[in-house]
This record gives sequence, C-alpha cells and structure tokens, in this order.
Amino acid sequence: MKEEIIYQETLQFCEVTIFPDYLYVVMNEGITVVPEYNDILINLTNTYYQEKDFVYITHRIHSYSVNPTIYLETARIENLKGFAVVALDSEKEVINTKVEKLFFNKPFALFDSLEDAIHWKNTLLYSD
Repeated sequence: MKEEIIYQETLQFCEVTIFPDYLYVVMNEGITVVPEYNDILINLTNTYYQEKDFVYITHRIHSYSVNPTIYLETARIENLKGFAVVALDSEKEVINTKVEKLFFNKPFALFDSLEDAIHWKNTLLYSD
C-alpha cells in the first residue's frame, strides 16, 4: 500500500514531500543548509502538521553541508517527535550524526534504508 502524499514541492535547495505523519526531504547536491532554508521547512511543518505529531526524515542521497546549530531551532518544534537520517555512506554519516545529535534534544537516528526509518517513525509515534 502506497502512502498518501499530502504535498510535494521542488524548492531551490531540496525536494520535499509531506506525508500524513512525516516530512521527507532530499537536499540538493552541494548546497549548504542555512537558516533561511530551515525556516522554509519549519513553515511547511507549521502548515501541514498543526497540532499533529510527525517525524522529519532526510534522505542523504547527495553530498551537502549542514550547520548543526540549525538543529537547535528545529528541535523547538513541539510536535516534531524525532529526526531520521537515511544514508548509504554510513561511516561518514555516523560521524556527522554524532555531531548533529549534540544539537538536537529529541530522538535522532541514522538508518541505511528508508523502510527502517519509517519503521522507527511508526515506533516513535504509535508505540505506548
């Protein structure tokens, strides 16, 4: 069964897809995630997840940079219950996610498949 897509858009820095309970983002090759980009994504979550818990899943298909302090602002989203990174180059991403986790005070996990990230999302949102 395919999941329902609520909203999908190509932005100048990423592809974003909004599902009923998670935001799925693929950043563009070579970009640096700056606060202005994060603000756009936060506005989308405020629009589509008002008073509804969700998880942010980023699929690191391309190489790009993130200023980890951006996570301080992202973590302030009350109904954001976790942040998942999907990446195949796990050795590099293990190091990156260890640093990024320091700036994020909610569940933050690295996965090598989207299916595993979605399973984790379901556990976070629907397990008592």
